[in-house]
Amino acid sequence: MVESLSERDMENLLTAVGIARRSREHGNHPFGAVLAEPGGRVLLEAENTVITARDATGHAETNLVRLASAGYDAEFLRGCTLYASTEPCAMCAGAIYWGNIGRVVYALGEDQLLALTGADPENPTMALPCRAVFAAGQRALPVIGPIELADARAVHDGFWRGRPA
Repeated sequence: MVESLSERDMENLLTAVGIARRSREHGNHPFGAVLAEPGGRVLLEAENTVITARDATGHAETNLVRLASAGYDAEFLRGCTLYASTEPCAMCAGAIYWGNIGRVVYALGEDQLLALTGADPENPTMALPCRAVFAAGQRALPVIGPIELADARAVHDGFWRGRPA
């Protein structure tokens, strides 16, 4: 059964894309994520901080899971949704799983990101969909994505190719 995307889901996904734009403006990779409670209200947001924090694990989703784990109990998080501007990578998918987040919605797919970034050394994209990571776990974790959003692609325009070393 394929879960449908609600109007609130789309609003929250657009918010995540807006955070990706802000992340880029702050000098980081253009990725953003938000966490919403079961009713859809946004609780937390996080940007990518890989460059400014000099932390290879500073992906938006991982930063968000750290905040969520510190602020909410695991049972509550099971009812929450993480919205990501781009499909969570294998590291982030693991963090989402271990953080007990209950559902994921994302815009740009990992394969679509690879097509945009090419062989950029700042983003050595892994061909490992988040669904494959979640499927290796012991609990179901519903995923909706990719969702076609022009803004999710546009936030990457000109970022990856030809960046100064």
